[in-house]
Amino acid sequence: MRVLGVDPGLTRCGIGVVDGGRGRSVTCVAVGVARTPADQELSARLLGVAEAVDEWLDTHRPEVVAIERVFSQHNVRTVMGTAQVSGIVALAAARRGLQVAFHTPSEVKAAISGSGRADKRQVTTMVTKILGLAEAPKPADAADALALAVCHLWRAPMAGRLAEAEAKAAALARNHKARLKDARQAAATRAARTGGVQR
Repeated sequence: MRVLGVDPGLTRCGIGVVDGGRGRSVTCVAVGVARTPADQELSARLLGVAEAVDEWLDTHRPEVVAIERVFSQHNVRTVMGTAQVSGIVALAAARRGLQVAFHTPSEVKAAISGSGRADKRQVTTMVTKILGLAEAPKPADAADALALAVCHLWRAPMAGRLAEAEAKAAALARNHKARLKDARQAAATRAARTGGVQR
């Protein structure tokens, strides 16, 4: 499976593409950063990111796009820009019929380093090691994008099995409810035929 990971941001939007192999084997295909000038109009900056993401999607043709889930931060302006970029990326993927997955920062950190509280340096170090890179991806946004892609590759099978189990449980619950309803209706019909007298 090929996954394109995106660490959304207006000034720097990290983008990384990873191929999954057997087991937990992963390979880096490409990594980079889409940048927009802070003095540009918001609309122009969003267009710049959108064009860069389109180019990456068309060039590398991933099967899934993994995006970091945005959480509120102290700087509302920053989180708004990040959320807008996330929406642009998700839209670009949806237009191509691609699956979009969102992962929280703690999920990514836990998948990559074993700790949901790992700092950026630790994540970058682990990404470099996991992918067998000659040098650490820079800036940190690029490393975070690769981490998102790896996280999805490693979590997807488990998430798939969990979704399958939940679907089976829901189907069993629906069948049980239907059988109970049928039993109640049958009992009511028998009671009506016998004038309410139980035999």
